[in-house]
Amino acid sequence: MESTANNLETLFEKAEIYGKTTFELSKLKAINASSTVLTNLISKLIIASTLLIFIMVFNIGIALYVGDLMGKAYFGFLVVAAFYLFMGLLMKLFLFKLIRKLLSNLIITLALR
Repeated sequence: MESTANNLETLFEKAEIYGKTTFELSKLKAINASSTVLTNLISKLIIASTLLIFIMVFNIGIALYVGDLMGKAYFGFLVVAAFYLFMGLLMKLFLFKLIRKLLSNLIITLALR
């Protein structure tokens, strides 16, 4: 009788240890997945911000050049702004769902990695 009680006690102890180990493993997997997503996001944000600064400076140069050709600096900025308004409307009309789907798939892929 004592050996059965001893065996049950040992079984419960092992089940408790297994539960704690499984919980710790799940926690570590979640931390690993979130850190992977976060580091990828931060690195992509750094690259995107650097690229954005380049594009902004380049656009200022183009606007000043076009403004010089047209005689007034603000005409160049108006032309560049109109171009981006046109591009934004085209993207909204035709590419919004595609971009959203691609970003969703990217986030899910990074999270499940």
